[in-house]
Amino acid sequence: MSSTLARQHFGALAPTFAALTDTLLFDDIWQRPGLTARERSLITVATLIALSRQEQLPFHLDLARRNGLDRETLVEVITHLAFYAGWPCAASALARLEEQETACR
Repeated sequence: MSSTLARQHFGALAPTFAALTDTLLFDDIWQRPGLTARERSLITVATLIALSRQEQLPFHLDLARRNGLDRETLVEVITHLAFYAGWPCAASALARLEEQETACR
């Protein structure tokens, strides 16, 4: 999420939260050298699916695509998580992925 997006989404209601999102989360944590952006996206998407955080998933599915995860890999991650995070979590994640693809057409 760029500084502009965080400020657009959260800035009016919670300016400190928006600033932390920009500076701490995306400018610091996401930029650390220990993992690639692709690996961070894979971890984040898997965590959001497992915790059923559906509202955050579309943004992170898009970011995962930009970070090099293709559709087939995302579908495989979701399928794998069906057995660890639960079938409803996986089914909801597939619906979010399908919505995202439909919106991009």
